[in-house]
Amino acid sequence: MESYTLKSIGKSTDYMTITRETEEGYAVRIVRDKDGYNEITNDFISKALFESCLRTGYIEKIANPEEIAIGA
Repeated sequence: MESYTLKSIGKSTDYMTITRETEEGYAVRIVRDKDGYNEITNDFISKALFESCLRTGYIEKIANPEEIAIGA
């Protein structure tokens, strides 16, 4: 599973992990830091939107995904 940081406001450490790939896009788990607790959302992102987010820098691949606790 690949993980990506999400551009966010402040010092928040939000990230997204791809849980499954389909022909149309990706099933993802998004973890957002909400004042000390994690808000976890499962969602879908199209391949076109995913590529656009990579190009614009809204998401960046995490080099060592072992450093984050998936689904913490």
